[in-house]
Amino acid sequence: MKIALMDSGIGLLAATAAVRRLRPDADLVLSLDPDGMPWGPRTPEDLTGRAVAVAEAAAARRPDALIIGCNTATVHALHTLRARLEPGIPVVGTVPAIKPAASGGGPVAIWATPATTGSPYQRGLIEDFADGVTVTEVPCWGLAEAVEHADETAIDAAVTAAAALTPENVTTVVLGCTHYELVEDRIRAALQHPGRPPLVLYGSADAVAAQALRRIGARPAPEATALGSVTVLLSGREGALPLPALAYPEGRLLQTAGSPAT
Repeated sequence: MKIALMDSGIGLLAATAAVRRLRPDADLVLSLDPDGMPWGPRTPEDLTGRAVAVAEAAAARRPDALIIGCNTATVHALHTLRARLEPGIPVVGTVPAIKPAASGGGPVAIWATPATTGSPYQRGLIEDFADGVTVTEVPCWGLAEAVEHADETAIDAAVTAAAALTPENVTTVVLGCTHYELVEDRIRAALQHPGRPPLVLYGSADAVAAQALRRIGARPAPEATALGSVTVLLSGREGALPLPALAYPEGRLLQTAGSPAT
């Protein structure tokens, strides 16, 4: 079994680690775009073009499924990628976990990039899945970029700033950017204090990994002892994981494969 994941940078690590936990024996193809990152400021047309190139580089490795490990790329490129690759390669997008988060009744905060915060896309998800629930959209200035570069000082500053914008009565936080799942513990620590109700944080990685297995008719097998290989593509060129990836447990998990990730 071979699962491919794509993103402009290391935001795909959370979903990659989730796939590895469910199927340690799966071969992994990680297709990044260092030549074109970040994707967020690009026009939808430009972003889609970059995403298609990254996806086709992954598809050339003949994976059984492709995960788009990026919320922004899912918004703009999912339909195009499915039209190009399916049914031969199922394509699984990443959507903020607003529906399960809102099922508890709220109040809910959605931490997202400034470009996503207040966007028609996110507002549509709120209307569809969080009707009647109090939702606060929190722009996280610079957080994705800080995580991408494993800049500890910048991560702390961005998390602190976003926490200050999060209402005290919030009980549930949606991590609306895949990069944020890599610093979930820091986000929880910044928000959880004696005056705040117990917090639940919702990411997308576990659900996306499970959906990819469902799409190819595979079952979780976390007990598998054989480790699959890891192939890293950098704007189509085979290479190694960017060094900042190894600052996170999700990146270090991939070093055990004896692959280009090491």
